[in-house]
Amino acid sequence: MSLDTARKVLRAELEAIEGLLERLDAHFVQAVELLFACKGRVVVTGLGKSGIIGQKIAATFASTGTPAFFLHPAEAAHGDLGMLVKDDVLLALSYGGETEEIVNLLPTVKRLGVPLVLLTGATRSTLAQAADIVLDVSVPREACSLNLAPTASTTATLALGDALAIALLERRGFKEEDFAALHPAGRLGKKLQRVEHLMHTGDEIPKVHVSTPMPDVIYEMSRKGLGMTSVVEDVHPAPNVPGGVGRVVGIITDGDLRRLMQRRKKEVLDLTAGECMTKNPVTIAKTELATTALRIMEERKITSILVVDADQRIEGVIHIHDLWTTQMF
Repeated sequence: MSLDTARKVLRAELEAIEGLLERLDAHFVQAVELLFACKGRVVVTGLGKSGIIGQKIAATFASTGTPAFFLHPAEAAHGDLGMLVKDDVLLALSYGGETEEIVNLLPTVKRLGVPLVLLTGATRSTLAQAADIVLDVSVPREACSLNLAPTASTTATLALGDALAIALLERRGFKEEDFAALHPAGRLGKKLQRVEHLMHTGDEIPKVHVSTPMPDVIYEMSRKGLGMTSVVEDVHPAPNVPGGVGRVVGIITDGDLRRLMQRRKKEVLDLTAGECMTKNPVTIAKTELATTALRIMEERKITSILVVDADQRIEGVIHIHDLWTTQMF
């Protein structure tokens, strides 16, 4: 019995969203352009269940590059209306289109010249007549067996709000880097951290000069514990600086060592880092996202990437374990 009910509810809500697909038209495009051109904030308002959905829509806008906040219509009539200014756009949610608390805001909205976008199931209602753009979120019936509780209608409203937010995201050219800037904490924040916040720096960087003998190379790799070492050369000779101060020219990994020992055996210890290194190693800038570093590692089947500056000078090393320990995924 419960499973049958659940299936009926899900089908009703699915049908509600499919109905939106059939009704998407130029009004949606106009709404996106109006919100995109907004010089202030998108102020979302709604009462009851519509208000709860409105809070989520406002949060989604704000987290995807569209400045937005939720204004409770009842509180607005008791002083909070001062939060609405002439450069804003009001996005109102009212399924019946007659929500008294929102209707009471209309004189102020019109006086300020604030455009009104309405999500409603009643396109001939008082609010619809006053709105600049009306988006129809009507549903044939609620998922509630009594056809009373807002269910399918709130799902449709939420889905269309998400559609507006993502259309605006793409209209703005909003990128992962922008998303990262707005999500510095939590799991998303960890996932979108930049390489510079996770990489090994300073004395933790395995680094040898092209002229370093292989016994010393092996010692450096063992001492730093990352299973590899960068190989650098001096732009201008600096013999008194251990490991050199120049640009990255190669890398030596544990795998490289095993393959060398199989081919050349004891002769390897008589060679230098420059003679054993893999040239043109994979590098990354410290400003790149950690997700980018992980993608490169997976594509190239490697466990470490050298972090370099614009002149190919070593700034750090990021290891795949550094990404795993952030619990990003």
